[in-house]
Amino acid sequence: MIVVGVDGSQASLVAVEWAAHEAAMRGVAVHLVYVIPALDLPAGAPLEEVRRCAHKHALFVLEDARQHVETAETRTQILTGDPRLGLIKASKDAELLVVGSHGTGGFWHQLAGSVALGIPGQATCPVVVARPVPEHPRNEVVVGVDGSSSSEAAMEFAFAEASLRGAELYAVHAWSPVDGGRTSGFAGEPDAHRQLLEAAIANFRDRRPTVTLVPRLVRGHPVDVLLRASAQAGLLVVGSRGQGPVSAFFGSVSHALVQYAKGPLVVIAVGATT
Repeated sequence: MIVVGVDGSQASLVAVEWAAHEAAMRGVAVHLVYVIPALDLPAGAPLEEVRRCAHKHALFVLEDARQHVETAETRTQILTGDPRLGLIKASKDAELLVVGSHGTGGFWHQLAGSVALGIPGQATCPVVVARPVPEHPRNEVVVGVDGSSSSEAAMEFAFAEASLRGAELYAVHAWSPVDGGRTSGFAGEPDAHRQLLEAAIANFRDRRPTVTLVPRLVRGHPVDVLLRASAQAGLLVVGSRGQGPVSAFFGSVSHALVQYAKGPLVVIAVGATT
């Protein structure tokens, strides 16, 4: 199944529609999940009435989202608590977890933004941050390659997705002749990076012979390179963490792409099932 977080925003409807299309290709169900945030009300507030209103709103949002799923079996669920933890729990046995990039504005905008930024790297399945597909997308999947174990997991997913879509796969590796003190892992001589890219894709060529694989070694910062490479692609796939000291729990490159990618983005954590 594919789990989708919904909150009534336009961005979450984009996520629902993307998930419905993906579920139809995979032949699986769509599981719509609305998480009611824990209520922090002042003393004397009509708690039960607020809870009833919140639940009623959740039912309305889920029904509206259901109307956007016409090509797959649909289930719904209402949870309470931290939306990030709720969606991670709901997607424990899912193939994908799909969320929108932004919420409805104000407090909800901040909440949904924190969901999109807070879930990748923590979920046990690949996480999709859904945005509208570019207006005239090419039938291609772009995957970021840096030689890390997270990147290898991203490559595994990207090959499978390209095969499912009948799309070309562009394996993109960024390099720079100088470090500049901002990061490491992509500075150095081009020959070394060419070898890294070839080594990273070598194990996959024979396993997915029907996928057209196009390796790309591009000079520039990984964020800039991947944003340009994915501008007209149907899907961008990256690992949640790369190489170098900047690779924290949720890497700087994937963090930036969650915020600025121009189309659907998949973030893969090491160990995530696909």
